[in-house]
Amino acid sequence: MDAASDHPESHTHLGQIKKQTGSRLALSLFLTLGFTVVEALAGVIANSLALLTDAAHNLTDVMALGLSWYAVRLTALPSNSQKTYGYHRAGILVALANSTTLVLISLGVFYEAYGRLISPPPVRPQIMAAVGAVALVVNVATALLVRRPGERDLNLRAVFLHLMGDVASTLGAVVAGILIYFTGANWLDPAVSVLIGCLIVYTAWGILRETVEILLESTPRDVDMSAMVDDIMSVDGVLGVHDLHVWSLTRQLRTMSAHLLTEDVAVSAGTRIQSEVSQLISKRYNISHATLQLEAAGGDRDALYCDIEGVVHSRRR
Repeated sequence: MDAASDHPESHTHLGQIKKQTGSRLALSLFLTLGFTVVEALAGVIANSLALLTDAAHNLTDVMALGLSWYAVRLTALPSNSQKTYGYHRAGILVALANSTTLVLISLGVFYEAYGRLISPPPVRPQIMAAVGAVALVVNVATALLVRRPGERDLNLRAVFLHLMGDVASTLGAVVAGILIYFTGANWLDPAVSVLIGCLIVYTAWGILRETVEILLESTPRDVDMSAMVDDIMSVDGVLGVHDLHVWSLTRQLRTMSAHLLTEDVAVSAGTRIQSEVSQLISKRYNISHATLQLEAAGGDRDALYCDIEGVVHSRRR
């Protein structure tokens, strides 16, 4: 006997949210792309690594926004016989690609900055400060466009962190330009680039770690499995739990499967048990989809966390 439960969130409402999110991403993409070209040209003219670094970071934002926009469109597609869970993981793959790209770009920045720290070339601080100030406004505007959708979606959160990294890096370029203008310390330009690179790695690491955990179907960090078992056992009629699995399809979409031991009860009583357990884990652990299999108590049972590989080998013998 199996059961599944979902949050009563209308597909129409979700469709409207995805459409609005897509529009915000598209606007952010065009704003960022236009300014990236301007900033790159300014970096060449000013001979500023800080501006060129920020332009390179903005270019990755363009790619991130484009991939995220495509992922939002994919996740809106319905499930089918080949993709029974739909395309929810598309956003996770994009988040993984975006965070990995950020780390690789930072390594390139560190390499270039090392050479400039040893022998700092002259820069034009006026251009650095002026272009950086305009970039700051553009980056804040684009970050605000994706802030609210990013609170629930890991893909969009990765984009938001991309953009917030730009806010910090452009602010650094402005400060560096002002300081170089008054002090002539050209080494501040590559030094700011190193700080920008460190910030990028820091923001990317959290997203990278979370996406890998989701792809490995790890238990969400805020779910205490021992407490969950105790909660399930507290439901009237549940005598035991085994073969328990909890994982995430996306940051917000969590799923669970478990075998529940009960007395040899009627179907109506079993349905009540399943419904109560589904409501409990939905409310306390934000698990939107649960598959619960009821079994009559007695005899040998699998362990709490089933060894899938061991089961496969035993069946082949």
